[in-house]
Amino acid sequence: MTALPGGGPRIPGLHSLPVAPVHPAAPSIPPQQPQSALREITCVTLCKVGQETVQDIVARTMDIFHMLRATQLPNGVTQNHAVYQERSNKLQEHLRQLTLLFKKLRLLYDKCGEMCGVTDVSVTELIPFVGDEPFRPSDLPNVGGLINTEYQEILEKLHQKNQELKHIMDQLRSLIWDINSMLAMRN
Repeated sequence: MTALPGGGPRIPGLHSLPVAPVHPAAPSIPPQQPQSALREITCVTLCKVGQETVQDIVARTMDIFHMLRATQLPNGVTQNHAVYQERSNKLQEHLRQLTLLFKKLRLLYDKCGEMCGVTDVSVTELIPFVGDEPFRPSDLPNVGGLINTEYQEILEKLHQKNQELKHIMDQLRSLIWDINSMLAMRN
């Protein structure tokens, strides 16, 4: 990693900010920097660069799959060895670039984690699996007492409304049963 003019490490892939050259013979006049150079690197910009990197990774991976689909196995034939070698070299280059993009993405993730306080969360916490219990906000760490009590109150109200609806449905079912009985007796 290289250093930015304002301090801190520079993440590869971010556009470097222009720096005015220093001439020892020139008078000491502060260099004029454009407005974009004064912009700070924030979590949002890191996330945008990360999003672009993910899109590049996906595009590169699609290219690799298209190349693999179009490639025929050599089957021991040596007449097209140069073509296979060329495709192999292209594939190796794409894989190398894909590896670099993943490294860049990891650097962006780490830098964003430092700046924004993102903590590592295991995959099992993010992805619900079939057969697991449904997600409950009370499972979240440090949700806070106020939110948890509001959640419990809403659940209680929901349970009461469900009971009321069940009672109304039972009454309607009974009424319909009585009406059908009377109609059947009349005929």
